[in-house]
Amino acid sequence: MTLKEDWSAATYLHFEDERTRPAADLLARIPLKDAARVVDLGCGPGNSTELLTRRFPEAETTGVDSSPDMLSAASKRLPGVRFLEADVASWAPDAPVDVIFANAVLQWLPDHEALLPRLMQLLAPGGALAVQMPDNRSEPSHVAMAEVARDPAWASRVANAGRARTDILSTEGYYDLLAPHAASVDVWRTTYVHPLDGAESIAGWCRSTGLRPYLDPLDEAERERFLALYTERLRAFYPERSGGKVLLRFPRLFMVAARR
Repeated sequence: MTLKEDWSAATYLHFEDERTRPAADLLARIPLKDAARVVDLGCGPGNSTELLTRRFPEAETTGVDSSPDMLSAASKRLPGVRFLEADVASWAPDAPVDVIFANAVLQWLPDHEALLPRLMQLLAPGGALAVQMPDNRSEPSHVAMAEVARDPAWASRVANAGRARTDILSTEGYYDLLAPHAASVDVWRTTYVHPLDGAESIAGWCRSTGLRPYLDPLDEAERERFLALYTERLRAFYPERSGGKVLLRFPRLFMVAARR
């Protein structure tokens, strides 16, 4: 994935509780009681890394990310943890690890048919690969992005921006992909429902993640107009509920595979 600007840790963490909840749910399904070497792949600002250090306090934990801003925030949050700037797609450890934790990152990488078996081979025997990915491209929040992207003012630059994310497989597809390399495979899908403060909050949430491929090619004035049109379109999809809240549906796909 190539994006014009660095990821913003501050914007990402505005919804820290909501973003950390799936990471906690994923971590709870890892069967290992102990681990010597743990890697948080696509660690972001360290919120998921912190969960790992609590679960495996004796482990050597490493956070890996390609964003300097995210890594800076993570280092401040967890000064005792090693953080490494690297391309997640090609990263490899210097020795097998017990846990590879990839929360909300692999959806940005192509060719899962090759990527996930490669990650399994980086594990020590009995080690666990734990993955969570947003599965929300058909949700109104993302349909609205594609609709606004068709505006003639910028369609030539951003109409295909949704392709920055890979087409993820079905639960059955990931089971079949991982099972030949694993002693056990646990795959499931969960839809979270987040009460947020209006359409502006949904736009703010998406600005730090799903909207980035649409916004990065635009200048500042165009970005603001895109966001205004996007927010207005969201109002039709997400009506206000009691107390002025709107409900953001957010499906996510999870998998935990233990290497043979």
